[in-house]
Amino acid sequence: MQKRQVLRFLILKQLINHKMEAGVPLDYFLILAAIMFFIGVYGFLTRRNLITILMSLELILNSVNINFVAFNKYLYPHKLEGFFFSLFVIAVAASEAAVAIAIIINIYRRFTTINVEDVNEMKY
Repeated sequence: MQKRQVLRFLILKQLINHKMEAGVPLDYFLILAAIMFFIGVYGFLTRRNLITILMSLELILNSVNINFVAFNKYLYPHKLEGFFFSLFVIAVAASEAAVAIAIIINIYRRFTTINVEDVNEMKY
């Protein structure tokens, strides 16, 4: 009876490991990251509102994070360099968002608008 349980456990473990190794192909991650990147670039270049420009920049940084994690998983599955780079990019993006929002608030207080074209003079 105990041999059957051990055999079932080993078979189940092998099936789980096989499913974990199969996973999602790298192409899907790269396509998703490329779509996110180009949507972010399009939003960054065409929008006039500072908040949407900031959101587009965050979208670009998140697509870079997807690439870091995907390449780390498929090239070096037992190392964590891609995850550490991804955490670093997240930390930089969070600090960048905090500084950008502070600047946007100051621009709104001075000009009462956050439209890029309306903010055309800088003083001091």
